[in-house]
Amino acid sequence: MAVMIDAAAPRRRVWQDALLVIAASLFVAVSASVAVWLPNTPVPVSAQTLAVLLTGALLGPRLGSLALLAYLGEGLAGLPVFAGGMTAWSPTRIPGVPTIFGPTAGYLVGFVVAAWLTGWLSERNWDRRVHTALLAMLAGQAMIYVCGVSSLARFVPAGALFDAGVAPFLVGDALKIVLGALVLPGGWAAVQQLRK
Repeated sequence: MAVMIDAAAPRRRVWQDALLVIAASLFVAVSASVAVWLPNTPVPVSAQTLAVLLTGALLGPRLGSLALLAYLGEGLAGLPVFAGGMTAWSPTRIPGVPTIFGPTAGYLVGFVVAAWLTGWLSERNWDRRVHTALLAMLAGQAMIYVCGVSSLARFVPAGALFDAGVAPFLVGDALKIVLGALVLPGGWAAVQQLRK
């Protein structure tokens, strides 16, 4: 009995992965389109963190971080994909400072790190149960805060960093993490459908 080898399978896989990366980058962009700017912080509230953590959990560290790098590339190319429809070059509340160098720059970098970490933990089966999925997403969220607050320190006095860069987002981010862990099984089904 002859074994049939599908020579096109590796190419199909590359195209499927590319489609997943692009779809995930657009998912993050759409999640950023609705942003709420709070009065005491230069960092907006949006659904981006949910999209970032789900991207990492669903695509794994390599494709998840590539999706977030693609998202950053879209913003650098001038597409309005950042919070509130901003590009990398849109002005911030700080005169003369574009978004890519502004108060939210560290959070944007943290998205890549968070997607990688959440994906890495998911590859180790942390995404198989709700409580470990919560922990994986919590670890990813912590990386967003670490990177974000580190960068925010250039614009906010040290004594006000927690109040400007973490405190306003804790409750919302906790809800997003719980929602993310609950929708993960549906996300797996969507990824599998895209891979067919």
